[in-house]
Order: sequence, then structure tokens, then C-alpha cells
Amino acid sequence: MRPTLSPDYRPSDDEEFMSPAQQEYFRQKLLRWRAELLAESSETLFHLKEESLSEPDITDRATLETDRFTELRTRDRERKLIAKIDAALQRIELGTYGYCEETDEPIGVRRLEARPIATLSLEAQERHEKMERTHRED
Repeated sequence: MRPTLSPDYRPSDDEEFMSPAQQEYFRQKLLRWRAELLAESSETLFHLKEESLSEPDITDRATLETDRFTELRTRDRERKLIAKIDAALQRIELGTYGYCEETDEPIGVRRLEARPIATLSLEAQERHEKMERTHRED
């Protein structure tokens, strides 16, 4: 049974980390985000079906093709983001949401508020990025 949250509930550092209320808060946040992305994707598909590439002017056609490419690239990024949201929802179900994949330490409420799909603590993320920069420079 999931807890019922008041509309003004916000997780705080004063409560137990990943309490049932916090888990439900982030679950709802992730579901809303996912629904928004899916709605935007549907709008894009409708928009692309309605548009015609048979513009008589070559410049207009080129602009339209560029816009379509940009929109499709954005949707591809969002598709990958939906997969990350689904993975975060799965972690909530498994009870591992909110904990760093590398250290098993709490990621922190503020970081999860900013990036609800985060899988690494801030410190682990910084180490990861530093390693990437080091290997990129080699």
C-alpha cells in the first residue's frame, strides 16, 4: 500500500532517507515527468504527419528538414531519458532508489530533486567525470 501524500509535501533531510513518503514522492515525480515526455512525443508524431516535405521552395524545404532532424534528435534523447526514468521507477520498486550504485551511500534529497534519475552520489559522479576527462585527454 502506497502512502497518500499531501499536495504540499516535499522531502526533507529531517526525515528518514527514502522513507515510504519520499519513495512515493519521487515515484509520482518520475511518473509525471515520463507522462510529459510521452505527450510531447505524441505531439511530435502528429506534427510530423501533418507537415509536408513538398515545399516548392528549396530553402523552405531545407529549413523544414533541418527542423525535423532537430525534433527527431530531441525525441531520441527523450526516448533514452524515458528508459532512465523506467529504470529509476524499477529501483523504487526494488528498494534501491536513492542510493549510489558505487558506494551504496544515500545520493541525497537535494540531488534527487534536481536529477531524479541520478544513480551516483555527487562525489561519485564527480570522480566518474574526472576519470572521463583524464581518459579523454590520453
